[in-house]
Amino acid sequence: MQINGTTAIHPAQQIRGPHQNIASESANSRSRIDTVDQLDISSEANMISRAQESPEIRADRVASIKAQIADGTYMTGDKLDIALDRLMDEFG
Repeated sequence: MQINGTTAIHPAQQIRGPHQNIASESANSRSRIDTVDQLDISSEANMISRAQESPEIRADRVASIKAQIADGTYMTGDKLDIALDRLMDEFG
């Protein structure tokens, strides 16, 4: 129903649903297979995923190493050489 001023009253009008977008012919002819979804995973997420797949942490070994670090007996020349060799192998 529209009211235009005090003298013009129109009868009830048809109720219409919301307007719908009519897709173009080319959009309808394109199949859903043509579209591609993409997922980008950050390097941090990759690292966390790999850490979760690794074997369980040995609490006894961790406690032993923490005690050696606290005592100052963990870092030796031999361990440093081994660590450097492994690092060079990884980069070389």
